[in-house]
Amino acid sequence: MPQIAATAPDPDDMRAAVRAHPDHLQEGWERGGAVESFDLDASSLNGVVVCGMGGSAIGGDLVRTLVEPSSPLPFVVNRGYTLPGWVSEKTLVVASSYSGGTEETLSAFGEATERGAQIVAVTSGGTLSERADADRTVTIPGGLQPRAALGYSLGVLLRLARSMKLTDLPDGVVDDALAAARDRAGRYDQDEDGNAPRDLSAAFVGALPVVYRGVGLLEAVGMRWQTQINENAKHPAVGNVFPELDHNEIMGFESGPEDVLSTMQVVVLRDRDDHAQIQKRFDATRRLVEGSVGGWHEVETDGDSRLSRMLSLVQYGDWASLWLALRKNVDPTPVETIQQLKKTLA
Repeated sequence: MPQIAATAPDPDDMRAAVRAHPDHLQEGWERGGAVESFDLDASSLNGVVVCGMGGSAIGGDLVRTLVEPSSPLPFVVNRGYTLPGWVSEKTLVVASSYSGGTEETLSAFGEATERGAQIVAVTSGGTLSERADADRTVTIPGGLQPRAALGYSLGVLLRLARSMKLTDLPDGVVDDALAAARDRAGRYDQDEDGNAPRDLSAAFVGALPVVYRGVGLLEAVGMRWQTQINENAKHPAVGNVFPELDHNEIMGFESGPEDVLSTMQVVVLRDRDDHAQIQKRFDATRRLVEGSVGGWHEVETDGDSRLSRMLSLVQYGDWASLWLALRKNVDPTPVETIQQLKKTLA
C-alpha cells in the first residue's frame, strides 16, 4: 500500500503532537508534583469532582476508571455548567480547562467558589488562571489543541490521585508505562503496512466506526476513540459498553437496514482483567452480530500495569484517528464547526 502521509494535509503537525504524547505525559506528571504541597487530605473529603469539557475532561475520565477499584472517595467527572447538589466545602473540585476559557468549566468553578469547595485548577492560562488561586493552580504548556494536550492534564491528575492515596502508583510503574508509550509512539508513527493503527484506519474509510468495550478500565478509552475520530478525522463514530449494550442495542442488529449495518465497522477494546462474564459477552455478541455488520475487529491492551494497558489503547485510538484523517486528506487540526458554534453562542 502506498504511503499516506506524503501528500496529506497536516500544516499544524498534529502528527507530531500525537507522537509527543508520552513526553507530554511525563511533563504533566512532573508539573503535577506541585499538588503535593496543596495539603489535600482525602480523609476529610466527601468526593472529587473534575469539571471540564472535551479534551480537558477526558483525562479525568481516564483517571476515574483507573482509580475506581481502589479509591476511598467517589471520583466523578462533571461536564456541564452546574455542580451536583452534594458538592460542599468538603469536596475537592478540579477545574480543568486547557484554554482557561471554557464557559461550562468557568460556570462550575464559580459555583464551587460560592459553595466553599476546595479547588484546584489545571490550565495553560486564560480566565481560569486569572480567577483561580495561584497557590492551587497547576499550569501546563499552551499552544496545542486541547485534545492533543491530554498527556499534560492526565499526568497532573494522575499525580493528584497518587498524592491523595486514591491509587497506588509507584514511580517505577509510571516510568515503565512511559517507556512503553514511547516505544509505541515510534512504531505507530511509521507510514507502512504492519503498523496496526494505520492498518485499522483503512477499515473506517467510508464506514461508521462502532467502538465497544467493557465497563471498567477501558470505558473512558472507548470515549476517547470516538471523540478522536470525530475531531481528528471529521468522521462520525459511535459506541457503547458491555454489559449494557447486550440489554438493548444488540436488538438493533436483528432487522436494521442492511445498507446501514453494512457500513458499521465494530471495534471491540479488550483487557485481560475484563470481568469473566463480560469476556463471555464479547464472544457471544460477536457470534450473533458479526455476520450483520461490515467488519468486526478486536484490539487487546498491552502492558503489565493497569496504567500501561490503559495508555496502550489511548495511543492506538489516537493514531488510528490520525491515520484516518490522513487517508481522507483531511487536515486533522482545525475544528471549524466547533468554532462556528462557539461564535453563534457568543
